[in-house]
Amino acid sequence: MKLYSIGGYDEVGKNMTAVDLGEDVIIFDCGLFLPPIVELEESERVYSEKRLRQIGAVPSDEILDGLGLREKVRAIIPSHAHLDHIGALPFLAHRYNAEIIGTPFTIEVLKTLLQEENIFFKNKLKVIQPNSFCYVQGKHKKYKVEFINITHSTLQTSMIALHTDEGVVLYANDFKFDDNPIVGKKPNYDKLKEIGKIGVKLLIVDSLYSGDERKTASEKVARTLLEDVLLSTDNENAALFVTTFSSHIARLKSIVDFGKQLGRDIIFMGRSLNKYVVSASKIDMCPFKNDVVIATYRNQLEKKLKKVNNERGRYMVVCTGHQGEPGSILDRLSKNKLPFQFQNGDHVVFSSSVIPTRINIENRQRLDERLKRKGIRLFNNIHVSGHAGREDLRDFINMISPEIILPAHGDHIKTRPMVELAEELGYKFKKNVYLMHDKQRLDVN
Repeated sequence: MKLYSIGGYDEVGKNMTAVDLGEDVIIFDCGLFLPPIVELEESERVYSEKRLRQIGAVPSDEILDGLGLREKVRAIIPSHAHLDHIGALPFLAHRYNAEIIGTPFTIEVLKTLLQEENIFFKNKLKVIQPNSFCYVQGKHKKYKVEFINITHSTLQTSMIALHTDEGVVLYANDFKFDDNPIVGKKPNYDKLKEIGKIGVKLLIVDSLYSGDERKTASEKVARTLLEDVLLSTDNENAALFVTTFSSHIARLKSIVDFGKQLGRDIIFMGRSLNKYVVSASKIDMCPFKNDVVIATYRNQLEKKLKKVNNERGRYMVVCTGHQGEPGSILDRLSKNKLPFQFQNGDHVVFSSSVIPTRINIENRQRLDERLKRKGIRLFNNIHVSGHAGREDLRDFINMISPEIILPAHGDHIKTRPMVELAEELGYKFKKNVYLMHDKQRLDVN
């Protein structure tokens, strides 16, 4: 068995890993690296494979061509619906005669991405329920693939267990252990323990926060923080805007619940919110769909914002822009490009953290400065992470006892602490725990 670290080992994003089983290759994830896309001019927001390769926004999967492996790819299996895990599929999947297998929410989001980019897809899409399994047909054999339900900051995230003759390859990228999810199922600890007993040959593991000495808090903590901000501050006559990750359906549910308690009409604004809410609705996992109005087109936005401007205490607006992204609703509002004028004492709640890349940090700083100049009350970091901390990872390793550990989801500054944790647990660097860069090969012995 050989493993190719195509993307996501030198950056946070662009996740893509290939497992070479001899006659067959299985790919996990195929994601975007978002910072260079954020930096594109508005006029360039029609994407092509060529342009995305030029700016380094998609994985460098050409390495498989030179090795004669592209024709051996039998399946591409995304772990969940975030763009840094599925966003490159519309641009790269045509290169492979392979089916794409994912949970219902993941596949619905992918379909929406294809519609947005007006891309025809020849690859077969296969839907697998969480805590279920399927078989991937290789050249001469079938491989069992299990989708083990895990919690994260979007719906129906899976750890993927690929059963091979040499043992299980467990792809665990991204996850947290949340026993009190607001929407969806709990982590399937029983199945993880069962997989551990079968024998995990190789664990590819989300190590983004392996250096944070913590257990990541449950989403119920973020819900309590939101309740405190929304229900315990004086916002009766103020305009109220809330922004969060558009894919975080559980967080959106909490925001809507408290907006209803305030007696406000709730308006969702932005194409990204529409994409994820519609996808969740199609699989009947959007409990608030009848409690909100979604505005996406410019004329809808302008009409709604004029109403919000005139009746400030009546509405709560949930909008895009938590990273200060150029062109997002909050960015345009802060620049007076939409028919709404912030007033002194209006509230803007960021139920999110700033993704730690240079462009995101700079965009958010500029957005915050513009909002502060308008006299707005800012509530920042009303959030808990969707990624495991160091102590979660310790429990996870002890639970499944993998033979080999491969840290993923970040550059070596982010992933090296996972090596140090593994060494605490008896592993040895470059013997059974490895650090890899993009476009490298690991021989799994």
